[in-house]
Amino acid sequence: MKGIIMSSVLLGFAATSILGLFSKDGSNDPNISEVVVKDINNNDVKLADYKGKVLLIVNVASKCGFTKQYTGLQEIYEKYKDQGFEILGFPCNDFGGQEPGSNEEIAEFCSLNFNVSFPMFDKVKVLGDEKSPLFEILTDNTKTGKSDIKWNFEKFIIDKNGNVVDRFRSITTPESKKITSLIEEELKK
Repeated sequence: MKGIIMSSVLLGFAATSILGLFSKDGSNDPNISEVVVKDINNNDVKLADYKGKVLLIVNVASKCGFTKQYTGLQEIYEKYKDQGFEILGFPCNDFGGQEPGSNEEIAEFCSLNFNVSFPMFDKVKVLGDEKSPLFEILTDNTKTGKSDIKWNFEKFIIDKNGNVVDRFRSITTPESKKITSLIEEELKK
C-alpha cells in the first residue's frame, strides 16, 4: 500500500513538473511573444520585442461610437509609458465598415484628431477565417475564455511575459479604474 501511495505521489509530482513547462500557471495557453505583426508603415514587428512591458492591445476604428476612447487611450499611455507600459492599436474594419481608410489615412486621423503617440499597426481581421494570429490568441485562452470580439475598442491586458491577463469589452473605457488598477498591478510585478 505504501508503494502505491508513493508511486501516486511521484506520478503527480512528475505531471505537475511537466505541465509547468508550458506556462507558469500550468496552462497550455499560447503566448503572444511568438507573433509577428505589421506596423502601420508595413514593417514587421516581433511582439517578443515588448517582453518586459505591460501591454494593452485594442482593436480600433475611426468611425465608431467608441472612437472617442482614443482620448482615454492616449491619456493612460502618457501616464504609464515611462513605467514600462505600451498600447498597441490595431485598426479593424470588421464591424459595420467603421475603419474603411488606408493605413496612411488612419495614421493621419489618429494624429490630427487625438494626438495618438502610441504604436499603431496594420489593419487586421479579428473575426472569421482570416482572423489575425494575434487575435486568435487573445480570444481563445484560459484567462479570457473563447469568444469572438463583439465590437471595436475591445481591450486586452498582457503581462510582462506576453501572457494574456484580462479582457475588457468596448463599453469599459481605457481610463476606468478596472483597467488602470490592473495596469498598475501588472507594472509592480
